[in-house]
Amino acid sequence: MKIEKSVKDGRVCYALEGRLDTTTAPELENELKRDLDSATGLTMDFSKLDYISSAGLRVLLSAHKAMSKKEGMKVTNANEIVREVFDVTGFSDILDIE
Repeated sequence: MKIEKSVKDGRVCYALEGRLDTTTAPELENELKRDLDSATGLTMDFSKLDYISSAGLRVLLSAHKAMSKKEGMKVTNANEIVREVFDVTGFSDILDIE
């Protein structure tokens, strides 16, 4: 998985490419741990994310909880496969998905 990070006005944006699964979720988790304390908000751009597993969902839930005390977390540009995972797991009801 490839992670591109940008920051604008304190809001961190991660653009993910590839698969967010058991192998790659720890990498994203480490990146988030470094940035979430100072971030005012978080955007996850999934335009190039091909797949997400339960390990990836766990990382998203943790980030969502951390950001709920601030400006929140948004998920943008999720493809049909990722959206279906969100729908089946109930994450569509939890996350702010655009």
